Amino acid sequence: MVFNPLKQIRLKPLALGLISSMVLSACIEIPQEMSEDTASANDSENQENSDTAGQTDPISSSDRDLALPNLSFNYANITLPEHFLVNNYPDSMPFQKAVVEYDNTPASNPITDAGATLGRVLFYDTKLSANDTTSCGSCHIQSFAFSDPERLSRGFDGGHTRRRSIGLTNGRFYESGKFFWDERAGSLEEQVLLPIQDAVEMGMDLTTLVGLLSAQDYYPDLFTRAFGDSQVTRERIALALAQFVRSIISTTSPYDLGRAQVESPLDDFPNFSNQENQGKRIFNTPGNDLPSCAGCHQSEAFVGANPATNNGLDRRSTDDFGIAESTGLETDEGKFKTPSLRNVALRPPFMHDGRFRDLDDVIDFYSRDIEDHDNLNPFLRDNRGQPIRYRFNRDEQRALEAFLHTLTDTQMINDEKYSDPFE
Repeated sequence: MVFNPLKQIRLKPLALGLISSMVLSACIEIPQEMSEDTASANDSENQENSDTAGQTDPISSSDRDLALPNLSFNYANITLPEHFLVNNYPDSMPFQKAVVEYDNTPASNPITDAGATLGRVLFYDTKLSANDTTSCGSCHIQSFAFSDPERLSRGFDGGHTRRRSIGLTNGRFYESGKFFWDERAGSLEEQVLLPIQDAVEMGMDLTTLVGLLSAQDYYPDLFTRAFGDSQVTRERIALALAQFVRSIISTTSPYDLGRAQVESPLDDFPNFSNQENQGKRIFNTPGNDLPSCAGCHQSEAFVGANPATNNGLDRRSTDDFGIAESTGLETDEGKFKTPSLRNVALRPPFMHDGRFRDLDDVIDFYSRDIEDHDNLNPFLRDNRGQPIRYRFNRDEQRALEAFLHTLTDTQMINDEKYSDPFE
């Protein structure tokens, strides 16, 4: 990659005492889910996490240079494979649709190269936090599928999030367009501003942020390219960040390479091992009148079904009520958003609270431990109304895990256009 020396910009130090006020927001996921009010009973949930005791202090963007290429990366016209454009599942799987039918991109904010480039810079700029230490990319790390290897993420002042970092791969294809584990943000444009303001995550207020970004020498040109003039507004910050996040899609995994060689997603893939093909068959058609895993992880983007669902993690909800915290409905207790399974092997621990250490634990849970919650997805009940038990044997568990590893997109995870532009 050839870099333009005119774009090698030394960043200005952040002035001390910038923040005169902070806006508390509801718990967040980009970077992470947070406690909703540090003065409330939920304060204890923003706990210190011993798992991060050895975590090193972050490096401020003020201590680094911004390096962007001469020509913008392609964000606006990423080629989607045929199996994203057409639904080739059989009629016996009526819940399936083509991936593009799940696209939540609003007509008012299409992805542009300039807009996503600005969004990339904003995503990795620590100036979006109160003390210039934390960016969106601090808790959504590219090498971990834009999630966090820690169960809970550390905020700008050392506190920890209430829920774990949700992976961002294929967020564009979540049909309802709602974001966060509890789906309280109605759109990505709404969601991206909330972590910035959250008292634990980034601790910044938007009025201060607009003034701060306006004072940096690298943003006027970026805003002009994206929006036609150099004015910085909270609305434009949201639009650009949303464009960048929606551009993070996976289309080059071993699954995609094999899928291009067959007619149907149910065919054996020639590039798969016998074990991987066995795992794919179990995922799609487990047999014994058991529901398909693809019923909740839909399309060939493996995105969560809409609406959010209760998968039986607990017999009753006691401290985290999921989307019921947004809707106020008892029938929504214990329901959470299901992120895409693309790159799932890169982002343990699993579930909204990080309770499962690895994929083996997850498969064990579905095999024998689904709980009888009042709001359990009916799809996960047998004909007697009891929680199903897949009862996978060890070979089947290993095959399922092997299949899930075929969804790892190494090319995307190493793609420079999604990387930190600050050096």
